[in-house]
Amino acid sequence: MASGFFLFFKSNLPSKIFSESPIKTGNVVIDSLLLEAFADAQEKVDSLPVVVKDKEQKQLADSLSSDGQVVVVSEETLLSQEDESTYKGMLYLEPFFAKLYTLEKEKGKQVRIAYYGDSMTDGDLIVQDLRKNFQDNFGGSGVGFIPINVESAKSRGSVKHRYSSNWRVQSFLNVKRPIRPFGVSGQVFFVKDTVRETWVSLQAGGIRHMTTLNSPTLYYGSSNNKKGKVQVIIGKDTIVKNLSANSELNKLQLYGGSLYSLKVQFKSADSIPIYGIDVSSRTGVQVDNFSSRGNSGLPLSLFRVSLMNKFQNNLGYNLIILHYGTNVLNYGSLDYRWYTKQMGRVVNHLKTCFPNATILVISTADKSTKYEMEMKTDKAVSPLVKAQRKYAIETQSGFFNLYDAMGGSGSMIKWVQETPIRANKDYTHFNFRGAQEVANLIYKHLDEGYKAYKLKHGLPAVGEVAEELEKTIGQSEQQKDSTKVVDTVEK
Repeated sequence: MASGFFLFFKSNLPSKIFSESPIKTGNVVIDSLLLEAFADAQEKVDSLPVVVKDKEQKQLADSLSSDGQVVVVSEETLLSQEDESTYKGMLYLEPFFAKLYTLEKEKGKQVRIAYYGDSMTDGDLIVQDLRKNFQDNFGGSGVGFIPINVESAKSRGSVKHRYSSNWRVQSFLNVKRPIRPFGVSGQVFFVKDTVRETWVSLQAGGIRHMTTLNSPTLYYGSSNNKKGKVQVIIGKDTIVKNLSANSELNKLQLYGGSLYSLKVQFKSADSIPIYGIDVSSRTGVQVDNFSSRGNSGLPLSLFRVSLMNKFQNNLGYNLIILHYGTNVLNYGSLDYRWYTKQMGRVVNHLKTCFPNATILVISTADKSTKYEMEMKTDKAVSPLVKAQRKYAIETQSGFFNLYDAMGGSGSMIKWVQETPIRANKDYTHFNFRGAQEVANLIYKHLDEGYKAYKLKHGLPAVGEVAEELEKTIGQSEQQKDSTKVVDTVEK
């Protein structure tokens, strides 16, 4: 009987039960984008318009005087003439430095930085200390823009971030075509449960300058849902506000001042895309951390330009920092020309998304791998650093060589084994002490560029002038007092 059934079904079965055709991976992003880019590395792909050409055209247009005469502008004023091996690209960060100077000179202004990274900035590591350094010197408070939920929320010390488990999340790491476009963090969130409460709560952390939530403002997208509401719970008070989801990007101020904590509950808000809450002060320097574990940087190409333009209009980024590399190492080759090409497109796309923002590329850090029972710098680190520097040069972006700054070849071994320990035993990620040191290195790099910018343009160092003025006033007062004493003695 068994043999009979087998022969009967065999004759009626298809020749192949499992298809040999490639599986469609339309919703897979991080690995597919990397692997696709690597596979297409040898193919010729039309490049996007290069920003340099746009600048040259604008320069030519601006150089025409009213009488039609062309004013000759030297190439040195447009392009960096630095040697590739020591390239920093400070020339291309000058718009950011100019904003810093305006802030330093006129209190009440704001400068904003978006820090995009991978697991190296998880839990606000590196970013929280860079933020603190800037706010120490230029003012400002708060941790900036906070997505509705993040993987490392529980380990973050700069803010106590909690949320309900019934959020539906779409991330540019695993979805190519989301229901609604990704927000500025690379995610979009939806209320998926109409029975249980869907909420998010924030409480200020204990790090300097981050001890308050400043004018918390909710950002959300468009929807046909006209019934959405939020309940803002502050202490024993509850405030109900309507969600007007008419525009591509909408914002709702949850509270008009500074506070220590709040909880936001979402009611009848299904189908409304929620992006996050901004708790930054309106003055000083703000630094937003948009870290994504496993990110190569390529998913940033999935941002919708129109929505990002609206985020830019509201948040006003002056500097975009790209800190990637950890997830790009060891993809079967030491030739990273494919990554240079793909990330060049990403940078040009970001310049369209965030007009007037300058770009700083931070290279991969040192990483150690075991070779013949001995830990050594991974062979892929140096080629990747060169590839990152290459796309920074080609896109007219700033560049910080973190690999060199932390000591170059073999430095990660020292950071792991020497006292005090500054990195974890995976020989890849920094601990809190190491993250703080990396933040200091990045800040020092930018501060040196800022000082060189002021010197280059003959701008007075505002703080130094103020100190000199105080000394002069003090000396004048001392001279007056001395004169009084002399007069008294003579009398």
